[in-house]
Amino acid sequence: MRLVAGFDIDLPAGWQVAVRRQPPSVPGRTGNLLVHAATVPIPRERGDFGSGVVSALGPDDVFLSLFEYDHEAVATTLFTSTGLPVPRPSDFDPAAMQRPLPGQSGAQWFFTVAGRAWCLFAVIGSHGRRQSSAVKIDRLLKGVRIR
Repeated sequence: MRLVAGFDIDLPAGWQVAVRRQPPSVPGRTGNLLVHAATVPIPRERGDFGSGVVSALGPDDVFLSLFEYDHEAVATTLFTSTGLPVPRPSDFDPAAMQRPLPGQSGAQWFFTVAGRAWCLFAVIGSHGRRQSSAVKIDRLLKGVRIR
């Protein structure tokens, strides 16, 4: 499924996806992409990194935010990793949550793909089920194509 030019996704069963463009940081530029995917319904009103969504996660649910940064960020140290990350259960930590919720864990990666700078922030509904949740996120990411 093509979400927008330069971003396609093969969405696994049980997932929903929503995309929007951020307001441009420089007049005359196209705004950066913000892609949300979750195994729960994605509300129209939500925060960039999941407020309004993560509170609805059950123990087997997952939310992720793919946040594109300005092109200039590609040259910074933060974005030296290339390619989509491969989430591992050990990546998830309750302390990684912006707003800790009982039982939940989060993880965050910064990387570049196709000359574009990205942050992936993922939240899993149960730290105790991080093995199966990491597999779900990996399966989704294997269907993402950024050009």
